[in-house]
Amino acid sequence: MARDSGNSKRRPTMGEVARAAGVSPMSVSYTYSQPERVSAETAEKVRAAARQLGYPGPHPAARSLRRGRVGSLGVVLGERLSYAFDDPQAARFLAGVSDVCAAEGVGLTLVPVTGAATDAQRVAQAAVDGFVVWTTSDDDPILDAVTGTGLPAIIHAGPERPGLPAIGVDDRSAAVAIGRVAFAAARRPVVLGFPLDRDRTRQLLTGDRVGEIRYHVTRRRWEGFREAWDHAAVDLRLAACPLNHAAEGEAFAAELFRGADPPDAIAAMSDELALGALRAAASAGLRVPADVAVTGWDDSDAAAPAGLTTVAQSLRDQGADCARAVLGQVPRTSYRDAWRVVTRATTRP
Repeated sequence: MARDSGNSKRRPTMGEVARAAGVSPMSVSYTYSQPERVSAETAEKVRAAARQLGYPGPHPAARSLRRGRVGSLGVVLGERLSYAFDDPQAARFLAGVSDVCAAEGVGLTLVPVTGAATDAQRVAQAAVDGFVVWTTSDDDPILDAVTGTGLPAIIHAGPERPGLPAIGVDDRSAAVAIGRVAFAAARRPVVLGFPLDRDRTRQLLTGDRVGEIRYHVTRRRWEGFREAWDHAAVDLRLAACPLNHAAEGEAFAAELFRGADPPDAIAAMSDELALGALRAAASAGLRVPADVAVTGWDDSDAAAPAGLTTVAQSLRDQGADCARAVLGQVPRTSYRDAWRVVTRATTRP
């Protein structure tokens, strides 16, 4: 008999498996969704029939509709996809999210943002049960896209907005504390920081000329550093890097060291930028901390071997609690004060 080419790729149904196995469709469903409710003999009949017919199991989309959930948690990065693997801080945060997903039997879906008009559509169409949003700018359209889905959502570090609460430390208070350590005995301090807005312009600005900062974390840390530097006669400078990468910190710091007013203290908004600044200081023949003090932020794995003074916070714990909050669990910690200054060899007494 000739094969029906129209049905050659048709997916076998649960009913067909049930008839082939000589059991009810409900027994087939239980074999895949609640195996404890069927006998071992019945389960083996079902699986043998499924193998014979090429039945892979219930369709995920149909199962999700019945259960009212997809079984996956979405993480909106606000960055290119490779950022999740290149940036140590993002990797730590995602590890915390994945810890909870693994414990709860929930999948993890990364939703990268490219800056294109399709970002909002990508978020709206993501097959997830809720969103964790990596910190982004106040005006990022993905925030409206996330809240527009009506799904549970939380943002890491900020900005906060109605329907989209945030979990993170008090960046301003932490910046005041680390800034006072970084700027001790300094006369020409510089903050080596994150971008000001989504344009990610590389720029060196001074004091009140910094203008509007649309990234919540950048803004709060800059406010704290300015409070820590209370010398009215000398303006604090902000060197905004387009990316959080050691190479960016090294290149900008090297440029500053070659300039007419080289810094004698650098307070970096991340360990990555600070480690780059340390490399630039070594290349310039500068002594740390005698000629230039350097501080970082996050206490990454590379901070202690480098002797880097930094702010310690647990991004892994924050990622885990963001995931718990979206899944309807109570976060374990209030993070506003969950940070501390770790003083090492890169700062003056």
